Formats: sequence, C-alpha cells, structure tokens
Amino acid sequence: MDRETRLKRLYFRAWHRGTKEADLMLGGFFDRFHGEWDDPQLDWFETLLEEQDVDIMGWAIGTIPVPARWQGPMMDRMRVLDYVPVEK
Repeated sequence: MDRETRLKRLYFRAWHRGTKEADLMLGGFFDRFHGEWDDPQLDWFETLLEEQDVDIMGWAIGTIPVPARWQGPMMDRMRVLDYVPVEK
C-alpha cells in the first residue's frame, strides 16, 4: 500500500477508537507527529493500534508500566502528552 493510503488508514484508526479519551490521545499523537515518521515508526504506531486502548492510555499516562516491546523513543514521546487537543 502506498504511503498516502497508509496514512489515511492510520488516521482513521487513530481517531475512531471507541472512546473520546482514546481518540484524543491517539488521534492527537498521530496528527502532531505522523509527518516526521519513517516507515519503521509507522510500523510501530500501526502495531500499537492493535493493543487495547486502556493499556495504551495507561502506558502513556504512567499508571501501567510500559512493556519492553513498546519502550523507546516513540513511547517516550507519547508519554509527554502535550499533543492532546484541549478546548479552552
């Protein structure tokens, strides 16, 4: 699949998780950073989206230890949480 189609698919999957909180976290993360990602980083995110939202959110906010499989620069960036859109 070409990169543009893949990005559209990932966008949809990131923004349609089933809860508003997960949508904002994963969709916001995707929106902010996907333009910088290379193929291995896209692979990482695509695989992460297969995990349960409650786990991803727990890892990101620090209430659940991050499994070794997900540790690294991408998760470190996700844990900053400055990408979550908040209405003022």
